[in-house]
Amino acid sequence: MQPKHNKQLVPLAKQLRKEMTKEERHLWYDFLRTYPVRFSRQKVLGKYIADFYSAEAKLVIELDGSQHYEADTIQKDADRTTFLERYGLTVVRIPNNEVNRNFRGVCGYIDATVKQSLSQLR
Repeated sequence: MQPKHNKQLVPLAKQLRKEMTKEERHLWYDFLRTYPVRFSRQKVLGKYIADFYSAEAKLVIELDGSQHYEADTIQKDADRTTFLERYGLTVVRIPNNEVNRNFRGVCGYIDATVKQSLSQLR
């Protein structure tokens, strides 16, 4: 298995942090940035860059736009999830339209997922 950190992706991760989607910005600035369990944004994990990552909760949060529901992208996302799960991470995929329509519900779901993950790790 390849290393968990790929230095070649760091410049792209930095660029993606500067150019977050509006849904990523909303989730980061209005919830995750001040969440009691630390999250990183655009975190390099192996050959991928996760939208949001918590080492403590062993959790990756991916926000998915409409392109993630096309046939070729569905398989790429499945491969990505399998790769990340090999490191013992849980991957949660949330559609962008849920962030826009039901932000409080998304935050509640993330909070419950983090708490469940932490309780299983202790």
